[in-house]
Amino acid sequence: MDSTRQFADTRPQTTTGNGPDQSLPLSPGPVGFRRSLVLWGLSCRAFWLSLWLFFVYLTLSGPLGVKLMPNAVSRVRRLADRQRALAKEYSGIEIPAPYKDVPDQDRGKALRSQLLAKDNQVYRDWRWATMDPIAGGAISFGPLLLVLSGLWGLTTAVFGAQLSQDWDSIWYLFIPVDGWGTAILAGVLGLVQFPLAFFWAGPRAVNQHSRYLRAMLSPGEGELLAPRIEHLTTTRSDAVDTQMAEIRRIERDLHDGAQARLVAMGMTLDAAEHLLESNPEAVRALLVEARQSSNKALEELRDLVRGIHPPVLADRGLGDAVRSLAMISPLKTDVQVDLPARPEPPVESAAYFAVSEILTNAAKHSGAERCWVDVRHDAGMLRITITDNGRGGADINAGTGLRGIERRLATFDGVLAVSSPLNGPTMVTMELPCVLSSPKTTSC
Repeated sequence: MDSTRQFADTRPQTTTGNGPDQSLPLSPGPVGFRRSLVLWGLSCRAFWLSLWLFFVYLTLSGPLGVKLMPNAVSRVRRLADRQRALAKEYSGIEIPAPYKDVPDQDRGKALRSQLLAKDNQVYRDWRWATMDPIAGGAISFGPLLLVLSGLWGLTTAVFGAQLSQDWDSIWYLFIPVDGWGTAILAGVLGLVQFPLAFFWAGPRAVNQHSRYLRAMLSPGEGELLAPRIEHLTTTRSDAVDTQMAEIRRIERDLHDGAQARLVAMGMTLDAAEHLLESNPEAVRALLVEARQSSNKALEELRDLVRGIHPPVLADRGLGDAVRSLAMISPLKTDVQVDLPARPEPPVESAAYFAVSEILTNAAKHSGAERCWVDVRHDAGMLRITITDNGRGGADINAGTGLRGIERRLATFDGVLAVSSPLNGPTMVTMELPCVLSSPKTTSC
């Protein structure tokens, strides 16, 4: 079974959304012309689709419109996705498409509500599909129009003199053709339009079409920020819940462990004080008991501190802290670390405890004998990969362990990916965006 969380694309984009326009790369001459023909063909498809959309819109208020809505929206979205993909491929313009989730039940009504709301991607797609046969078609048809004009110019050069006599008059562009001289001039102008179409108009029409597409389909800034705000709200809530759970764990450990021993030690010392005059031997035994209680309380406090922030992590950094986890793991664990410097302390702590929990789960549930841990920093991301040779079958949706790790990493905009087919191997990969700011202190 595979359970995977896809990593977010962190590569820089050329031009996104409604941001400031940049100098777009021009397609090579004939390639740009061919691409303009592809775009014109898609605008012709949009023309027939717009007729279908007009019929659906007329029936929108009735039950027929509700039934037709899912099919219509699906067709428009496929064509819009194709256009968005071409804008990115041809001009480097990436156009985001934040579609809202729609329940399967009453899908037609939900889509109709989105269309009527006019503040979502479904409405923008329909508006574009209606306008594209006119605006998009005009932009992409320009280079082909120059070629057709050039062909007419060549035709005029050959037959223009005769046609001017048969038809009384004939014009090519701004030239009245009334003889062989003007016919040849029309042919020369026609020839000029071929390189103009292939090497100038075609590439520029492609980029202009991408700009037009961005203006029609791009969402507003508020709509783009809505998923981010929702993500931050969720991760903040998870962080608060995790923090409260950690505080309760610390309180419980202090109450049941060190606090109880300190109370017992106080009672022992109080009893020793009362027996000091009458039974010195009993006092000696009570003092020994109090010393043992103080040692155990100190040991429990140290364990508690290690659970909050291990000293090896604070002193030596993530690399040596992971190595210390490998040393105490029941599995034979190999660790590879490539960190030129230390990540920020909160990221180090989150990564350390995530690795600790994954190694613990592997030792308990995987049936593995060996484990490999790779820690490195690349392109602004801390990447940690943990692989074991166990039986596989780990599922991020089946339990709370991996899900808890995922929530912990999400607080730092981190992601978790799990690949665990039956019979193994299991590979868990974590990515955390971070900057290496602290000086390197580990031995890696």
